[in-house]
Amino acid sequence: MSIKQNKHSKHSFFMKLALTQAQKNLGNTKENPSVGCVIVKNDCIASAGCTSINGRPHAERNAIVYSKNDIKNSDLYVTLEPCSHHGKTLPCVDTIMNSKIKRVFFSLKDPDTRSHNKSTRLLKKNKINVQKDILVSDIKNFYKSYFKYKENNLPFVTAKIAISKDFYTNNKKKKWITNKFSRGRVHLMRSNHDCILTSVKTIIIDNAILTCRIRGLENRSPSRIILDKILKIPARSNIVRSANKYRTIIFFNKANKKKIDTLKKLKIKLVKVPLNDDGNFDLENILMKIKLLGFSRIFLESGLNLTTSFLNKNLVDNFYLFISNKNLDKNGDNSFKENMKLFLKKRKFTTERVNLLGDKLISYRIK
Repeated sequence: MSIKQNKHSKHSFFMKLALTQAQKNLGNTKENPSVGCVIVKNDCIASAGCTSINGRPHAERNAIVYSKNDIKNSDLYVTLEPCSHHGKTLPCVDTIMNSKIKRVFFSLKDPDTRSHNKSTRLLKKNKINVQKDILVSDIKNFYKSYFKYKENNLPFVTAKIAISKDFYTNNKKKKWITNKFSRGRVHLMRSNHDCILTSVKTIIIDNAILTCRIRGLENRSPSRIILDKILKIPARSNIVRSANKYRTIIFFNKANKKKIDTLKKLKIKLVKVPLNDDGNFDLENILMKIKLLGFSRIFLESGLNLTTSFLNKNLVDNFYLFISNKNLDKNGDNSFKENMKLFLKKRKFTTERVNLLGDKLISYRIK
């Protein structure tokens, strides 16, 4: 292997470590991207950091400020172009220059116009060598939701659905279709999104609480958003009773004043939304309103009807299909078979398959 190839491999290795840092707080940094950073000196890690919960401080500042090693003349690897604009905190470019970093490696330019393509000029002016476009494919996929948030009217949507081996989405006798390993994976997915979107029908049937119940990630539970045209949601449901702890929003169209007052007293935010000519919510309008509320990564966790509507309207970016290894036969209800055939026939996907000790997870990258 040539020296050039060795250097390329080394840069990719350290950038992968920076990406691992960025993955820690994905979905929990509000309007800011989740960025990862590692500082390298003499080919050894001197420090590492990621964007803090709620978006500040940034990854570069965390890695520099909390380093216990001498980082003068070191190399800094960061997944996204360092910010260069003055906002609520000092620009990361200034922090890097003040710390006497020798070289900066980043993968993608920041789509934020306040910083886009500006850091390189500022760093080079301060005699800091800059290289970009490292590990582009992996990191571009990681930042799909952030780029979409910056460039598109609609937020990023991840949808999931669980089916039996014979394609049913409901079990008439039991609550669960898939095993505990699949359910654990769903909890992990929840922690990487800033809100969960569901229907009141799902709440009524499952009495779901929609939180992240993995030890150590309880505080990563996303906000819950429910579509409920006439406020049918039971006041004693788990999701309503926990609204004082987890932010809960209901999109509705009409309801009696008593129910509205009851839900407001229980700390639920109500948003009145018009219906379309078919008497249903306009899903694109719903997504735009969710974005205006400050959310950028939506986890659609609902029943067959709402999930299929999102898929058919091409509003889903990533789709996760959990498949049990058991048939439900006469205990099964609501088949996804025909919808799945139509869905897969129309589109091409990059797929990933994961064995969950009996269950199977297929990941579809739609957009």
